[in-house]
Amino acid sequence: MACDLILALDVPTREAAAPILRQLRGQLRWVKVGLQLFTAYGPNYVREVAGMGFKVFLDLKLHDIPNTVAKAVESLAPLPISMLTLHTAGGAKMMRAARAAQQQHIPNLLLLGVTVLTSMDSVGLSEIGVAASSADQVARLGQLAADSGLRGLVCSPLEVAMLRSQLPADMQLITPGIRPTSETGDDQKRVMTPADSARAGSTYLVVGRPILQAADPATAARAILAELAGS
Repeated sequence: MACDLILALDVPTREAAAPILRQLRGQLRWVKVGLQLFTAYGPNYVREVAGMGFKVFLDLKLHDIPNTVAKAVESLAPLPISMLTLHTAGGAKMMRAARAAQQQHIPNLLLLGVTVLTSMDSVGLSEIGVAASSADQVARLGQLAADSGLRGLVCSPLEVAMLRSQLPADMQLITPGIRPTSETGDDQKRVMTPADSARAGSTYLVVGRPILQAADPATAARAILAELAGS
């Protein structure tokens, strides 16, 4: 399965993002805009990134009552976004409501269910009252998402092979927690190299700091793309 690369644009300001985007324009197709930039600059920043030729993955991790999440999805219809996240922990009714709003208002949008954040492990789950291991919780929430009509999941690369064995073959698996072999895991607990994640069955890899903090972001991105091409 072919695997594509998404830049996680996790920087504090549009001024910090601008030179990175200029360097990567024409080399990467995808940029993930998260809460930090969306909260700071709003919908117009999404339009700005899309206007540079990037496809936008809007990572808002919606989690609320079903009607509120459905209305939030509907409100995003004017924006040039191709992916949007919501928390699978919101339950089946919430996911079905979001899916219905997406189909009605943004038919080409891929809704992604976030299973267990890659910053969490089994210890972190136990602290919030989840007795299952991270792998078991991902399996449970992944199946719930599929049963609720979602066709994409965000998960750790360590759970990709397991999800591939239990979910429909067309399920899109988006994996953060990607670190080149030379990188440390920082606050990400469940990580894997780009090539290993691609071989496991990831559809998209989300990479932030290894590109953003590189002396030459374009070179760092090309190295990851070359690793994917050889995987």
